[in-house]
Amino acid sequence: NETIFTNDKSKTNQSKLQKKEIVKVGRVQLHRMCTNPAQLCVRDFLRSVQSCVVVHGLYNQRTTKSSDYHRLTFERMRCYSVINMISCAVLKMESRSGYSTIGGHSRSFVNVVDNNPSIQVELVMCDNCSKLSTDRDEDKTAAMVSQAEIWQEDKKFTVYKVVIWSRNESWHVFRRYNEFYKLNELLKKQVPDLSLKIPGKKLFCNNMDPSFIASRREGLDQFVHDLMHQNNLLSISEVRTFFNLDTKVKEPDRPILFKCSGTINLGPSERPSAKPSDFVFLRIIGKGSFGKVYLAEHKTESIHFAVKVLDKKHILARNEVKHIMCERNVLLKNINHPFLVGLHYSFQTKDKLYFVLDFVNGGELFYHLQKEVRFSETRAKFYTAEIASALGYLHFNGIIYRDLKPENLLLDQEGHLVLTDFGFCKEGLIGTETTNTFCGTPEYLAPEIIRKEAYGRSVDWWCLGAVLYEMLFGLPPFYSLNVQEMYNLVLHSRLKIKGPVSSQCKNLLHKLLEKESNKRIGSNVQDFNEVKKHSFFKSINWDDLLNKRITPPFQPQLNGTCDLQYIDPQFTKESVSSSMSSFCDEKLSSSKQDIDNVFAGFSYTPPSSLD
Repeated sequence: NETIFTNDKSKTNQSKLQKKEIVKVGRVQLHRMCTNPAQLCVRDFLRSVQSCVVVHGLYNQRTTKSSDYHRLTFERMRCYSVINMISCAVLKMESRSGYSTIGGHSRSFVNVVDNNPSIQVELVMCDNCSKLSTDRDEDKTAAMVSQAEIWQEDKKFTVYKVVIWSRNESWHVFRRYNEFYKLNELLKKQVPDLSLKIPGKKLFCNNMDPSFIASRREGLDQFVHDLMHQNNLLSISEVRTFFNLDTKVKEPDRPILFKCSGTINLGPSERPSAKPSDFVFLRIIGKGSFGKVYLAEHKTESIHFAVKVLDKKHILARNEVKHIMCERNVLLKNINHPFLVGLHYSFQTKDKLYFVLDFVNGGELFYHLQKEVRFSETRAKFYTAEIASALGYLHFNGIIYRDLKPENLLLDQEGHLVLTDFGFCKEGLIGTETTNTFCGTPEYLAPEIIRKEAYGRSVDWWCLGAVLYEMLFGLPPFYSLNVQEMYNLVLHSRLKIKGPVSSQCKNLLHKLLEKESNKRIGSNVQDFNEVKKHSFFKSINWDDLLNKRITPPFQPQLNGTCDLQYIDPQFTKESVSSSMSSFCDEKLSSSKQDIDNVFAGFSYTPPSSLD
């Protein structure tokens, strides 16, 4: 073992030194001289001892004007710091030279050659110190951002490995910068006086530059460190999810292209993509501008999917590549929400693009609304809550939906709503950021879109108000056969409530259909959290809703997973081409390759594929 010797030069009377502790950190021993057996902890030691340090042949000594004692500093990237002030049982990795302070107390950085982030720590303490730690910090949790890695799916991106310790357990998770950023934004909404800092976005630099990645990792590490020291934050569900605090599940490692330590690992070959011949195409269940939607059965697994097949040439001719790729990206993020349709595969042939999606056969909300004309307030409230939950999830992930309407809402077999069709989504909008593309469906456009102003995620709350209104009264709030007249009504006409509904419902409708976007409910930083707190939803238990523990007010009467009675017969009666399953991996001509390159990165096969 290497040894760090303490050389006391403080004003402490040597005769008062009564106890000696040893901390073993990997191959490093630290002998600590403590001035008071009742206060044997790292904080007091660091405050009272001046140290002259030799670690693995390195020597560094620095004097500060603010004190009479020396701080420990090291010039290595990988350092550990004892941060559990009483039990000293947890280490935090640091990647900065010098020292920092927490609560006015200096922190010692001890260089450790071993790069293993799950390094074991053993502390030999005197009886007094052990007693002090018995009732404190038993459940202390700590975390560090131990390293950055470059991964690749469609393109290269950086992930940060976060190592977490709690009691005698340790695990790790991988998070991207945007996930740290979104967590910080959410915490700022929920804790107004919070002062956590996170590295800012860099729009005009090389995000793959090693020095930039190292600097960002350092900043994220400090963010995680400071967050963990505020116990009130650890009870917030999003924080617990971010760190896997409840499951303590270690996320699997992935093939790494580049590790910040300099190690290069190209990993195994890419997984073979799904292909049309994997499926039996049974029925046509929908049509759109660029293609058709089929009910298909996977040949080996006997699972039924909705397969959306799009024509590449039509997409290119209408300059819609960006929207299609956006839809694919959004679908990849929907896997964790019960009210968003899930993507299982996306792949392509020389002429077509394929989305393999959940098959939801309870019918469009539009179909049921046409049949029943209007819903009861109780039923409308249930659907509105599920839609709001889905929109809130999209917003949290920086996505504006922009095309909410009954045609894009499906009922599953149990009667829960599922949001589908993400072609008009806008990605990458965090917080109050805006965009200005004129898109959507005329009956549901927010005033700011009609005025061609910059707009943000509050346009989705306007759409929610329009859909709620339509569920209650049978038509959108400012409906007219003449589109220009309808736009004029949206901009200038007062909202009219045409039937008997509760005062809470009226109030929510007025707040959702507020013409001034900055006054609309959900327009501030709280977003969905403000909407769900409205008195209209007082009877909704949001945890039960999210976990589908609330019985839907209506359940489609289906005879199995392939029942098509709620699908429009004009689609299901059309015959399926016998060539649908015969498209294989044909070699592309140069012209076909040019088209294919436009959709580079479209294909997606999950790690646990059906292949």
